[in-house]
Amino acid sequence: MKKQNKTIQVFEYEYLPVGEVFKDAHLKAFSKLNALHNDQYFDIRYKGIRFKNYVGVIQVDGLTVEILPKIDSNETDKKLWQSVLIEMLRTTKKLKVQKVGQANVTKQNIHLLDIYFEWFLNEMELLIRQGLIKQYYIQKGNVKALKGKLEFAGHIQKNLIHKERFYTSHQIYEKDHLIHQILSFALSIIEDFSKGTYLYSKCKSVQLDFPEVKNIRINKTTFSRIKNSRKSAPYKTALEIARFIILNYAPNISSGDEKMLALLFDMNSLWEEYVLVKMKQEAVKREDTEVYGQSSKEFWQRITIRPDIVVKKDDRVYIIDTKWKNIGNFNPSTQDLRQMYVYNDYWKSVQSMLLYPATTTIAPNFRSYKDRNHKCAVGRLNIIENGKLKADIGKEILDWYEKPSEEAAQL
Repeated sequence: MKKQNKTIQVFEYEYLPVGEVFKDAHLKAFSKLNALHNDQYFDIRYKGIRFKNYVGVIQVDGLTVEILPKIDSNETDKKLWQSVLIEMLRTTKKLKVQKVGQANVTKQNIHLLDIYFEWFLNEMELLIRQGLIKQYYIQKGNVKALKGKLEFAGHIQKNLIHKERFYTSHQIYEKDHLIHQILSFALSIIEDFSKGTYLYSKCKSVQLDFPEVKNIRINKTTFSRIKNSRKSAPYKTALEIARFIILNYAPNISSGDEKMLALLFDMNSLWEEYVLVKMKQEAVKREDTEVYGQSSKEFWQRITIRPDIVVKKDDRVYIIDTKWKNIGNFNPSTQDLRQMYVYNDYWKSVQSMLLYPATTTIAPNFRSYKDRNHKCAVGRLNIIENGKLKADIGKEILDWYEKPSEEAAQL
């Protein structure tokens, strides 16, 4: 009898106790996964688990746990925050879909794992329609007729008695090559984890149309062996998704033979990347504004410092550091303010800002550090509008720097 998949949706920092659906076996599997990643994903409690700042989806033993972001402690609208997470992943190119198909939504409660699986299967169908490529590779082994290069050491070792055989290395030109072996393994993972869902039959259909290939052990270094070429270019997206699925796959991580798949994202990093992308999209519309990310400088003995976002407007520099938490009406920590002071000093910035998501927008009120001519502020940005993630936050943030000339002269 086919096991029916069950889904639990929780928010970041929420506590999930062992109960009727989330059982001791699941807790044990989650604990093992956490230990493999230096306990960064959750806090393990007695008979339960408390999530941290990682969001995404985990599936093991017929249970899917979807972890959603939130900024309000009283938040209950899980459908809204699922759409927020999907849109952030789409905008930052971690998920290349336009929208979740309505036909699929009506079938069942769709979750993030389904979306990644369907994205991969769609890419595979496209590749099969376009025609799968063949590649050359070297095969060594015994053959009955001499072809290719005779491997003398191997031939003497293996064919001392069997004089009718030849141990050779020769070129093979076929579809059983590394790229297809990786894609086939990703398909087998999807087959395991989509049982009981609308995607299972689609996966089996793709597998029927896909050539039989050898099963190989795949890890991070396997992907570095792929040679980019004009012929392999159409496989780029499918291989990126396959890499993401395979490297987050943990077979036999629970107490039995169950397998686990965990696709998790640091919400602090995702918020930073989302803000950066939206600001860059707005900056290209403005002739006097440039936006940069990942800008670092040496601080002390090869230790570097890096603000999240650097804005250059005319001849002025502005620093933004993003924080994924609702600070409310409280002041930022002394450590954060000191960090912004250093950023101002090293980047010759006139203003720095700590940017937080909020339920109500409060524009930054820049205030000077004592006896200094540069300033710092807290920006609180409402990111939800009309029941969805606000689309124009890049414009809203950059508009905060549109200062009157006489005020700018005093900065």
